[in-house]
Amino acid sequence: MLKNKITNKRSIYFFSFGLICAVACGLSVKAQEATERISIDGAIRIALAHNRQAAIAKLDEKIATANYRQTDAIFLPDVSASYSAYTTNDPLSSFGFKLEQQVISSNDFNPTLLNHPERTSNYNASLTVKQPLVNLDMWYARKGAKLQADMYTYSSERNRQYLVFQVQQACMQLQLAYDVTKVLEQARRTAQEAYRFTNDRYQQGLLQKSDVLNAEVEISNMESDLAKAKSGIANASDNLAMLLGRPAGTVYQITDSLNVSLSGNFNSLVPQQRADLAAMQKSVDAANMMVKSGRMGYLPKLNAFGNFQYNDSRVAGFGANSYFAGIQLSWDIFKGNRTRRQVEIQTLQRDKLAEQFAQQKDQAQLELDKAMRDLSDANIALKQQHLAVEQSADALRILQNRYAQGLVNTTDLLAAQTQLAQRGLALAQAKFSAQIANAYINLLTTITNPQ
Repeated sequence: MLKNKITNKRSIYFFSFGLICAVACGLSVKAQEATERISIDGAIRIALAHNRQAAIAKLDEKIATANYRQTDAIFLPDVSASYSAYTTNDPLSSFGFKLEQQVISSNDFNPTLLNHPERTSNYNASLTVKQPLVNLDMWYARKGAKLQADMYTYSSERNRQYLVFQVQQACMQLQLAYDVTKVLEQARRTAQEAYRFTNDRYQQGLLQKSDVLNAEVEISNMESDLAKAKSGIANASDNLAMLLGRPAGTVYQITDSLNVSLSGNFNSLVPQQRADLAAMQKSVDAANMMVKSGRMGYLPKLNAFGNFQYNDSRVAGFGANSYFAGIQLSWDIFKGNRTRRQVEIQTLQRDKLAEQFAQQKDQAQLELDKAMRDLSDANIALKQQHLAVEQSADALRILQNRYAQGLVNTTDLLAAQTQLAQRGLALAQAKFSAQIANAYINLLTTITNPQ
């Protein structure tokens, strides 16, 4: 009966330990050499400066800003210069070239020369200016591009906020791995003391060989679990290094105390100024501007243009100059329903984004509600595990005293040791869960200053 009891407790202990190791570290094991102490704030600064995902988000923001600046073309003139050389014996072109060169004489009206001109050359230097005046569709498209750039700004900010959370989580996982190692080292020392006492009593003929073997098995299990926990520190350090944009191979130690606040004073509603929600709102607004831009395509456009040119029969010659300038009012009356269908598509895309935005807000509130409940559960578990560790430690001390007096057997003592280790690991897990819940709620309720 006693052996079955301790076997069941050990099974629970191994299962709990496996869960904690899965949270604290990955599946791979890698040898580490260097060691570095780092604070959470220091890790966050390094990650924001060197993390590749943060760099990609910043580039997306710059690309959107550049696309917006490209729409400056609706205000600025389009200026082009060209130099062309022509030669022909075409009657119409030959006569036209001479007109442009301003060299027409009465002999040029000879029917024979008009119908059968000699080869005529023309060298033309031209400067052309186009100035947009009124293009309402492009005006609304520019507004949409500005909102799109704002959307990427908010998205970049949200990526930075999430990166901060990831670094905090990685630091907490690393600290959890250290806490697990500390609990197992203490459990190993306790098991070693129990083994020495049991072996001494066995040498005196007061205990059986099976008691010594049980104590040896307990130490062996502790050694195996401790090796896994130390590998967990290495794996958690590698995970942190990846977030920091550094190569793996360094064992990190967190200098912060990582105290857990049990107050839970958080806003129960998701703020509308949260960066990802603000980004989605900007995306909906940008889509609405594109709908307006499409509708403005029905209206006429007003643009100015001008051209100044030199013509000469000689290379690099500037013998004659001329210009023309004007204002053009153009109106695309019918484009085969392309404008109409385009507006329909843009309207549907805007409505789709609006529905996605509403869904995102609902999902954000669900996540916050769950995180608040997780924090409450974690705080309750943390208090209970603190008490459980104290009770298990007291129970172990009592059994150690009774064991020294020969009043309890080795199996009871090993069961008490296993229980204390199990409660210590559960306390470390509860502390980790409370820390993660706090950090996640902070992420869900972070407010971003409006643009």
